[in-house]
Amino acid sequence: MASLVEELEAVDWYDQRIDATTDPELRAILVHNRDEEQEHASMVLEWLRRHDAVLEGHLQEYLFSDGSIVGSERADRGPDGA
Repeated sequence: MASLVEELEAVDWYDQRIDATTDPELRAILVHNRDEEQEHASMVLEWLRRHDAVLEGHLQEYLFSDGSIVGSERADRGPDGA
């Protein structure tokens, strides 16, 4: 989990610098580096999915789904949220 957090923090770090730069060449480099960090985060997330059945269930429910992200959870809890 810590490795996933670190990769996502690196993505955020690059996004901040991408937004701050006015140099097109530097921006291209930072975008490339940010995309590499996203790849690393995806790899770690896949490893976690393969080793945590509960996480896998949540990912199967929400990733690549259509419609409201929280809609199915609300339907499961009922109108009063219980």
